[in-house]
Amino acid sequence: MCDNLSQMSSNRRNIELLCPARDYRAAVAAVDCGADALYIGASGYGARRAATNTTDDIARVVAYAHLFGVRVYVTLNTILYESELADAERLARELIAVGVDGLIVQDMAYREMNLPVELHASTQVCNMTPEGAKFLEDSGFTRVILERALSLDEIREIRKATTVDLECFIHGAICVGHSGRCYLSRSQSTRSGNRGECSQPCRLTYDLVTERGEKLIRGKHLLSVKDFDLSERIGELIDAGVMSFKIEGRLKDDNYIKNVVSYYRQKIDEALASRPDCRRSSVGRSEVEFTPDPRKSFSRDGGEYMFMGKRAGVASFLTPKAVGEYVGCVATTDRRSFKLVSRMQLNAGDGLCFISGDGIIGTNVNRTDGSIIEPNRMDGIKAGMEVYRNYDHQFTQSVERSRIRRAIDAACCVKLSASGVEVVYTDCEGESIAISRSVALDQSKSVDKMRAVAQEQMAKSGDSIFRVTSVEVEGAEWFATAKLLAEIRREALSLLASHRAEIIPEHDIRSDSGEARYPERRLSPQHNVVNSLARKFYTKHGVEHIIEGLDSWRSTHGERVMESSYCIRREIGECLKRGSKLRDRLFIEHGRSRYLLDFDCAKCRMSLIDCSESENHRQR
Repeated sequence: MCDNLSQMSSNRRNIELLCPARDYRAAVAAVDCGADALYIGASGYGARRAATNTTDDIARVVAYAHLFGVRVYVTLNTILYESELADAERLARELIAVGVDGLIVQDMAYREMNLPVELHASTQVCNMTPEGAKFLEDSGFTRVILERALSLDEIREIRKATTVDLECFIHGAICVGHSGRCYLSRSQSTRSGNRGECSQPCRLTYDLVTERGEKLIRGKHLLSVKDFDLSERIGELIDAGVMSFKIEGRLKDDNYIKNVVSYYRQKIDEALASRPDCRRSSVGRSEVEFTPDPRKSFSRDGGEYMFMGKRAGVASFLTPKAVGEYVGCVATTDRRSFKLVSRMQLNAGDGLCFISGDGIIGTNVNRTDGSIIEPNRMDGIKAGMEVYRNYDHQFTQSVERSRIRRAIDAACCVKLSASGVEVVYTDCEGESIAISRSVALDQSKSVDKMRAVAQEQMAKSGDSIFRVTSVEVEGAEWFATAKLLAEIRREALSLLASHRAEIIPEHDIRSDSGEARYPERRLSPQHNVVNSLARKFYTKHGVEHIIEGLDSWRSTHGERVMESSYCIRREIGECLKRGSKLRDRLFIEHGRSRYLLDFDCAKCRMSLIDCSESENHRQR
């Protein structure tokens, strides 16, 4: 039956596919395509201010998700100013009241609010070390969400030091700066990533300049890194101790959700099939009528970033946009069309990108005739150019039109007698509903025919959340009409669904004894402490000196506004550890914004120091 969860031993590890939900519709799509858990933004205090939902909307998401044992986590992962503490706590308690399963937080003020809910330490806490993860575990966090720049070996070291649930990103966009430690947006405007309003200046063009003023690189996207794709590493991550696998994309559309979630559902199921000590954390099998392919959705040429260690080739200097899948190259051109050398078939409506030395050229396909492609415009398209498809019109239509259903396997036992009908439906987790109808039944003329009719009627599931996989019939010598059996079936499946909706998931809600010692005694502006409750938390845990968080400063001039495992020197082949002869101090510039590149070769990290001409003021 289904995943046979009712028969599984309690010591098996739960493995979770965690998916983004911009709104209720996206949440339903993610659940139907196989999500084990969702993360969604509330009406405020989330790191994606463009993806917000009312508490009532989230209650609807919870109600639907919990039918399948899918958990719902809400992102309250911005830093909080003193004036916001009361409102943030009010919102948190409202969310708890509607049944959310956990809160994803950055600000330690939430830990001081004594909230009766699981707290998950957001990646924006910059979770990169075994000591930091162990501290969070000892301070009452149920889960630690790992920084995306960690390698497999670093994840293993964190696992060795902890028993707390570990969550990691496996797909989507990457912040080039360590999460929660980037103030690049704040240095150029009043918008801050730690307040849910990042303006994404890392995707802008920059010049690379020496201290003598020599421009080594002009107008390239020097900080724009490729997207994440760890789809081939799921098994290794499970073996390393990760239990939750997170897809980035709370601002993505429904087609992205359907495609990418369906793909990772398949990849995780493949990994679980060879690991009998693990099981998925929700129930229900998903049926989709298309073949998922993440290359068909928005992606900046996905890679593994630093998963196998620090390396070059992780940036995309030419464009911060989605280039798409490689389809071939331009053989010849004329005024209105070009000839494509490719094994793929393009179609009208497809979106194309052409790679040139200065960037990319984008257009749409108007018409095709074999290998002859007539685009919307020919400007800049030349023979020899590589061609990529960043929008597959036919695939997108197939996703939009696909029937998607998630159903929970259930078994039925129907008993016929002279005095009526008794029916029991039991789902794959052992939850059951029994109903009966008292009605006088005549003897059937054919036992075999009555058994076949009963099996056919009781196996139907209609638009319910169940898939009936077996029907056992007793007393087929008594005759019941198909109409009566259908009425009983619909009532029973409806009651079983209602029963599932009332099941409260088990939670691991922990308290903070205050005995754990924070690994550092002094907190810098990059630790983001801007309110009294956060100061109380850290002081209780042994911190002796706290500098106010950088986001509250009027200017970031002279301060470190980004720390990153990505290194421009490494990317351009000028790594100091590998004997680069380029010893000048380096800067990157965009307009009036100027940053010193500070290299910590011992840790293999790069920082940006704000050296801009004018101070940037923040309005609070």
